[in-house]
Amino acid sequence: MEKIESGHALHRAFSVFLFNSKYELLLQQRSTTKVTFPLVWTNTCCSHPLHRESELIEENCQGVRNAAQRKLFDELGIQAEDLPVDQFIPLGKMLYKAPSDGKWGEHELDYLLFMVRDVKLNPNPEEVSDVKYVNRDELKRLIKKADDGEGGIKLSPWFRLVVDNFLMGWWDHVEQGTLKEAADMKTIHKL
Repeated sequence: MEKIESGHALHRAFSVFLFNSKYELLLQQRSTTKVTFPLVWTNTCCSHPLHRESELIEENCQGVRNAAQRKLFDELGIQAEDLPVDQFIPLGKMLYKAPSDGKWGEHELDYLLFMVRDVKLNPNPEEVSDVKYVNRDELKRLIKKADDGEGGIKLSPWFRLVVDNFLMGWWDHVEQGTLKEAADMKTIHKL
């Protein structure tokens, strides 16, 4: 957090929102071993592109898409052939800052990637404590539990920002098959 507050720790990130054919969103509960935000519920997958050629390609967000495919395998065991990189739809970018435990935190330019696809899961327990698919009503109930402090449920700050600012409107596009119409990769939403 010290580096973040001094303005020296901004980095690229991505957040994947993977829906199944029933238009349910796959959530994960982060592992206890995560340095930042352990045991919080969040979107399908969140991470950072690595400094490698395949993940630095800026055109059409190709590098971020490649990184998402890699990390979905690392965290959830989803095979690359089940996640064609050209089917990740970049919908937007947000800039945010969030402390985790006082020592650690995040300051990210987060690319928001959506996909509708049925996949087989094999979660890595070093990365993920639990997974579940939720429909809109189930997500609203989970948010209420987190807001009420019920059962120790917590949501990641980046997921909550997406939920509060974009997700329900974008979910309409998921169900209508019009996700590309919702994309705005020119604006950086400062949240």
